[in-house]
Amino acid sequence: MKTMAKPENRPQTTPAWAQKVTLAVIGLALPNGIAVAGSSFEEDPINYLTAPANDPVARLQKRIDRGDVEFDHDGRHGYLPAVLEAMNVPQSAQVMVFSKTSFQRDNITPATPRAIYFSDDVYVGWVQGGDVVEVSAVEPQLGAIFYSLDQRKVDKPAFLRQNDQCLQCHASALTRGIPGHVVRSVFPNRDGLPLLQSGTHRTNHTSPLKERWGGWYVTGTHGKQRHMGNVFVEDKADPTKLDLEAGANVTDLSGKFDVSPYLVPHSDIVALMVLEHQVEMHNLFTHANYSTRTALRDQAVIDNMVEEPQEGLRPSTKARIKSAGEKLVEYLLYAEEEPLTEPINGTSGFAEEFAKRGPRDPQGRSLRDLDMTTRMFKYPCSYLIYSEAFDNLPDEMKKYVYGRLWEILNGLDESDDYDHLTRGDRREIREILIATKTDLPDYWKA
Repeated sequence: MKTMAKPENRPQTTPAWAQKVTLAVIGLALPNGIAVAGSSFEEDPINYLTAPANDPVARLQKRIDRGDVEFDHDGRHGYLPAVLEAMNVPQSAQVMVFSKTSFQRDNITPATPRAIYFSDDVYVGWVQGGDVVEVSAVEPQLGAIFYSLDQRKVDKPAFLRQNDQCLQCHASALTRGIPGHVVRSVFPNRDGLPLLQSGTHRTNHTSPLKERWGGWYVTGTHGKQRHMGNVFVEDKADPTKLDLEAGANVTDLSGKFDVSPYLVPHSDIVALMVLEHQVEMHNLFTHANYSTRTALRDQAVIDNMVEEPQEGLRPSTKARIKSAGEKLVEYLLYAEEEPLTEPINGTSGFAEEFAKRGPRDPQGRSLRDLDMTTRMFKYPCSYLIYSEAFDNLPDEMKKYVYGRLWEILNGLDESDDYDHLTRGDRREIREILIATKTDLPDYWKA
């Protein structure tokens, strides 16, 4: 491959990923400004496998190693209660999945479902008789990082990072090709086996309720709305034919299996809905982060090849940032959220505990205030705008997102994508953000 002559102070060798960018720039047209760069997240600039992690689990492990934290070992649950306490993960967030869709699938059945707990940036999985507690956390620059904690009692527990086995599912088309999380709805038989030939649903706040929670237990009331939880495939000739009435408005799981081994006897419907929202939100943060850093890397390669480097961002770089940023903004503002037709109420107290976590503006309003009558949240802008993953987006992406939010919340963008936001919604969200988000650009506060 022939390239342009380079000054002596420029590198004479080109990494494999840079060669792909070079080929795209020299030999191929760039449709819609998108560079044809084939690098993966295991390479520069992400370096997922080798870059040091600074997520809540990694920080906790440092405290354990220093002797600042001692973990109690529960004879029934192992280290699970200690992990939840150390990570500030509420027990009320417990949801239960009985489909065999985890690497500990052999121990998961409808009689022994897997329990999942979560906070804003940590996910914890526990299986009866399991060898490990499964833990994952959202690292601001790397995305989802997966760990296991051996359940055998030791002096200093160690969270071990897992890659290959977890990434088979957690870095696939289900997660936009980045290390992330996913909530899936399947058609399960009475053994908990998902009948994959019937398809699956990857669910979030845009999904119809009738497609959600197949293979999950669900506790709570939701009126005449129906979901796929709490039931099994009975007709092998037509696995998609589920008795949704049998799984509706269940508030007590004790008649379905022995709930006594679990920390709480709930699989709260509100917790499930919040979980679905934030899983996809975190994936979009990671996708936007990766896209921006890769676009900036590719521009640097191009600038290194030409005699007159571009001042500022190239049109192709701007297009890539815009593409990822628009998806992020739409989801952040709950565009295409599936409307609720009747009130939804959980059973575990999760809704009340979740809302208390703030922050709140001087009028007492919070983006964590739930609605659960016609939509999930009273003020439809994701509470994860306060997360480390958002705060650590590249400057170019944050600049784009804040600019678009300002346009939308001030009524400068009245496109159909945001017609779910009334003038009152836009004003209240803007006021809450100005009062509670400390890193807003100056033009927000003028």
